[in-house]
Amino acid sequence: MITQKERAERFDRLMKSVIFLLCYTPCRYMQPLRLPLILASGSPRRREILERLRIPFEVIVADIDETPNATESAKAMVTRLAKEKAAAVAAQHPGRWVLAADTTVAFRNTVLGKPKKDKDAQRMLTQLSGKRHEVFTGVCLRRDSDVFSFCDTTEVHFRTVTPAMIRWYVRTGEPMDKAGAYAIQGTGAFLIQRITGSMTNVVGLPVEKLVTLLLKQKLMTFTDPRIAR
Repeated sequence: MITQKERAERFDRLMKSVIFLLCYTPCRYMQPLRLPLILASGSPRRREILERLRIPFEVIVADIDETPNATESAKAMVTRLAKEKAAAVAAQHPGRWVLAADTTVAFRNTVLGKPKKDKDAQRMLTQLSGKRHEVFTGVCLRRDSDVFSFCDTTEVHFRTVTPAMIRWYVRTGEPMDKAGAYAIQGTGAFLIQRITGSMTNVVGLPVEKLVTLLLKQKLMTFTDPRIAR
């Protein structure tokens, strides 16, 4: 019988393999940009995804007020914040393509942000145990007045977890900077029973829809430059 630690390590390897297959294989050749894309996010997960896609970029973190509006839905919130982040950075860098994103977790129409204390993380994970919730990621690609945005949704089904399992996971420290208090690409993968939709959306950047948008704006190409025409 495998231990919880061994199970978590197996899930971690599996999730990394999925990200690699989604990101590296289909988008190996990118059309060079005159200047690198600007990623308006400090998220290491989003940086890793762009690196896997072989997209040249630099990071300039947007400085905006991310306070939720009391009346807006989770989908509306992440879409608005992604647009505001992109607008803030694009205003300072005219002529540059800016990519911004915002991700949140919603359970029964209530937004679950990032826990501030261990008790917050334990409360969120207890709420999610054995139930379904949604992860929303708003994405905005902007250059000057050209603005393209979308929101992707993934349904995540948690396994039933015991209080001891929750306490153990919280002690790893991983939940503290994650919306919903877990990381699907990390140790928190052992909490997941199944998902419906994009796994990279849960990580923070839906690769499938992002690639479609980049192709439409001619920022990516599938052409292999090594093949003579």
